[in-house]
Amino acid sequence: MAGLKLVVQALGIGLVVGLGLTAAAAWAMRWCRDQGWLTEIWKQVTVVALAIACFAVAQSLHGSGYIAAFVGGLLFGSMAKKATHRLVLASEGLAETLALLTWFIFGAAVIGRYIEFFTWEMLVYAVLSLTVIRMLPIFVSLAGTGQSLESKLFLGWFGPRGLASIVFAIIVLEKGVAESKFIATVVAVTVILSLVAHGVSANPLASLIGQKESK
Repeated sequence: MAGLKLVVQALGIGLVVGLGLTAAAAWAMRWCRDQGWLTEIWKQVTVVALAIACFAVAQSLHGSGYIAAFVGGLLFGSMAKKATHRLVLASEGLAETLALLTWFIFGAAVIGRYIEFFTWEMLVYAVLSLTVIRMLPIFVSLAGTGQSLESKLFLGWFGPRGLASIVFAIIVLEKGVAESKFIATVVAVTVILSLVAHGVSANPLASLIGQKESK
C-alpha cells in the first residue's frame, strides 16, 4: 500500500505541475506576444524551456517528471491549436538530437557490457514483446475507432518503442531492484531487436500504408 501511495502521489504531483506550469506559461507567452516582446526564435526557446521546467519542477517535488512533461504537452497543444506545429519545431529537432545521442551511448556503453549475458530465451521474449504483448493491446484499444486493419497493425508495430524502456531500465538499476541486472539485460535485447526491426521496416511500411490510405 505504501508503494501504491507513492505512485499515486508522484502521478498527482506530475499532473498538477504539468498543467499549472503550462497554463501559466501559455498565458505569459500570449501576453508577451501581444506586447511585441517575443520573436519567433524566442517562442521556440520558450517551448523547450517549458518542457524542461515541467520535468525539473515535478522531479524536485518528488513527482513524476515524465507525467508532468506529457500532460503539459497535451495542454500546450490544445491551447496553441494550429500554431502547435510551428512552435514545437525547435523542440522536435532538439529531441531527435538527444535521442540519437542516447542511442549512441546505449550502443557504446550497454551492448558491449551485457551482450555476453544474452540468451535465446531473452530473444524469444523480445520477439513476443514487440509483437503479441504490445500489438494486441493497441489493436484492442483501437476497436470502434473506424481505423482500418492496416492502420491498427501499423500503430501496433510502431507504437511506444525503446527510448522509454532504456529510461525505465536505468531507474530500475539505480534503485537496486531485485534481479535488476537481469531485467536490464532483457530490456537491452528487446531494444536492440526493436532498433533493427523498426529501423529496417519504417520507410517501406510507411510508404505502403500511405499509398493504401490515399486511395
